[in-house]
Amino acid sequence: MERFGFVGLPNAGKSSLYNALSGGSALAAPYAFATKDPNVGVAKVPDQRLERLAAMSGSRSVIPASVQFVDIGGLVEGASTGEGLGNKFLANIREADAIVFVLRAFVDDDVPGPSDPLEHLRIVETELALADLETVENQIDKRRKAAKFDRAVADEVAALEKANAVLAEGSPIYRSALDEESRTLLRPYFLLTNKPVLAIVNVAEDELDRIEERTAPVIAELGSCGEVIGMCVQLEAEAAQLDADERAEMLEGLGLGEGALPRFLHTAYQMLGLRTYFTTGEKETRAWTFRAGYRAPQCAGVIHSDFERGFIRAEVIHWDDLLEVGSWSKARDAGILRVEGKEYQPVDGDVMEFRFNV
Repeated sequence: MERFGFVGLPNAGKSSLYNALSGGSALAAPYAFATKDPNVGVAKVPDQRLERLAAMSGSRSVIPASVQFVDIGGLVEGASTGEGLGNKFLANIREADAIVFVLRAFVDDDVPGPSDPLEHLRIVETELALADLETVENQIDKRRKAAKFDRAVADEVAALEKANAVLAEGSPIYRSALDEESRTLLRPYFLLTNKPVLAIVNVAEDELDRIEERTAPVIAELGSCGEVIGMCVQLEAEAAQLDADERAEMLEGLGLGEGALPRFLHTAYQMLGLRTYFTTGEKETRAWTFRAGYRAPQCAGVIHSDFERGFIRAEVIHWDDLLEVGSWSKARDAGILRVEGKEYQPVDGDVMEFRFNV
């Protein structure tokens, strides 16, 4: 399951975002370090395709795709050198697949700290870059020595040297011109700024009509280096505590449609190159996560390693074609199920059944 790490200054709204996604009750208080230990939660990725397939099949169980997220304590300027609780917090998200910046864009006299999201962004990017610089400096001499005895390590050392030059300027790797090969060689070091980035601009309840205006500076600053979504995290957290009908009524009444959380989850999902295929039947309809570029046996292995090891073929139909014909058996009778082999690359929205033998 892919994991997202929340990063932000104290009182930016990280714990409220955690509650919005999980429907949980993490402490969200207007003072620094209310969160001292990481909160780890799971959010279901909403998908109307899944619901429609389940209704078609009369499934007794419906299982959506999920992502995991980690809420750590707020960073402060100087965290990389031990201010606040320093790198203790950052260690909890080093193995995250992506970083989510929560940037405060609201004024509240009861909440200390800056209300400019660009100031938030500057501080957290600098602290993450300096924390990564320490990691690189601790490793680079060791790897240089290893390269004297193993020439295969030379490319890795070159990547570390490039990263060191970028980070020494206080700049994150994701903003740099490092090529994809170098960034791949750096992955074993779990550098915080060598991950995809998504920024949440957290606006006040009375500025919902100014979301585009409040997010524009962050979009301009990050450019193609990260995705940006604006929302009122507190409202989303309050809505998450309601049942489905009340939540829909509340969000609709505020002119928010289905809310920002589904967009956030789908953006985060796509950002990592994740795709979804489905299995469906009377017992269960389920969304399975795979990475773009996977071939059919790898997708089968998402269910169980035996499926990949003994893969023979896959029967495939796209979800909307299946809904149009009305059932798996009707699709088979009509001859519109495709039979695909080991080289087939499934696409988002495929419905599949696998044949295997071990």
